[in-house]
Amino acid sequence: SHTTPAPSSYGAAVARWRTPEDVNAWIGDRFEYDLPRALQLSETQRMNGTSLPIHPPAQFYEEARGVCVDLARFAVETLRQIAPELQPSYVMIEFDPVNLGGNVLRRHWVASFKRAGLVYYFADSKRPGHIAGPYAQASDYIAEYAQYRRRQILGFKELPSYQRQLKRRASKQTREDA
Repeated sequence: SHTTPAPSSYGAAVARWRTPEDVNAWIGDRFEYDLPRALQLSETQRMNGTSLPIHPPAQFYEEARGVCVDLARFAVETLRQIAPELQPSYVMIEFDPVNLGGNVLRRHWVASFKRAGLVYYFADSKRPGHIAGPYAQASDYIAEYAQYRRRQILGFKELPSYQRQLKRRASKQTREDA
């Protein structure tokens, strides 16, 4: 079912791939959504203190199964290696919550990159192999995406990492150094 033979390993892929389109073609060919994992990573499970590690890119390359944040991490970290000048970033979209089997699903992650001053979005687990764009600004994409998903989007953030940033109080030392 795969259109092109993939490089034998993640390292080989990173050595061969040059563009988001290369990464995207692989995603379109191979990504499989993992619903049981999505439920385990839901808001509900997070509140219960359950947290699953997000697949590292090399592991993801071997299996190509996961959820939105696994896919976004794969795309962002891979692009940071092969084309850092495109400023790859995470985009966290917050939907009006939906309840699936007692699990609240609210957040959705995609990857973005910039080219010639315009923004593109891809590595979307809901439409693997699709690159959306170019857009002049993120809000244009978000409005279009809400229509595509037929869900209300409450907000979105462009983030450097998928990991929750812990808010730490500045210690006296840091304030003095500033």
